[in-house]
Amino acid sequence: MSDNKLRECISMHVGQAGAQMGNACWELYCLEHGIQPDGQMPSDKTIGGGDDSFNTFFSETGAGKHVPRAIFVDLEPTVIDEVRTGTYRQLFHPEQLITGKEDAANNYARGHYTIGKEIIDLVLDRTRKLFQTNLVPYPRIHFPLATYAPVISAEKAYHEQLSVADITNACFEPANQMVKCDPRHGKYMACCLLYRGDVVPKDVNSAIAAIKTKRTIQFVDWCPTGFKVGINYQPPTVVPGGDLAKVQRAVCMLSNTTAIAEAWARLDHKFDLIFFVFGKFLPFCALLFPVMIKPLSIQWAGLALFLQWLSMAIRWE
Repeated sequence: MSDNKLRECISMHVGQAGAQMGNACWELYCLEHGIQPDGQMPSDKTIGGGDDSFNTFFSETGAGKHVPRAIFVDLEPTVIDEVRTGTYRQLFHPEQLITGKEDAANNYARGHYTIGKEIIDLVLDRTRKLFQTNLVPYPRIHFPLATYAPVISAEKAYHEQLSVADITNACFEPANQMVKCDPRHGKYMACCLLYRGDVVPKDVNSAIAAIKTKRTIQFVDWCPTGFKVGINYQPPTVVPGGDLAKVQRAVCMLSNTTAIAEAWARLDHKFDLIFFVFGKFLPFCALLFPVMIKPLSIQWAGLALFLQWLSMAIRWE
């Protein structure tokens, strides 16, 4: 993230010539940006005075490794095998090096209708994953966790520090989440931070850098953990006479974290309780109410009491 609009470029290297040119090209990129052959960047080295323009071509994982936004494709494996075993073999993601078993032998029909057709679905899938690495890296992982900070009353507003770093850290605390789950029990895949008010990009960069260094906040290492940031310089608006204090800045975060599984597990447990209780007691009640309680109004009253007891039992659980 920088003051300029962030651009991300995906490189496609197809065929023998494309793979050989791509291998030389990424070697040059690494030399220009000071990235080592294993994808790591020396911690004591500042490239371009803090310039992060290399993110246009590289994605950074939670472990600090820089992975090229590139896909190598060839029907014949010899050339790409040189990339797999070469000096920069640890730089590329293995799934982004796609090869077949034999080439098309300069036959267009063979490459278009048979051998090439067999590999095209895999290439499209890898490209789609690389292109759509966002808040939702895979279609089945689509339950964002919403967080808002600061949630503070007017009485406490004058006694709290509400800097950009403070409200950013508060977004990773369970007390500010809209869903009851502990993010410390899961790992983050992506985060989208939307700021309002007196916020500058420099403070946001510093706050995010501090978040990444915390051991209590974990990120996955199998996909780039991106932070999408938006800033609206209009201060947050509150309802006159409401309980919330008028603050100079606020942030709303949408995050994709595996900790959301706790909410679904809790819901599944409550469903099991309902299913168990109804399965055990409902047949008994169906026989008991018509026999012991003749008036229809009393039957409904008894059933209402039973359902009230059931809801209380579930809440206690």
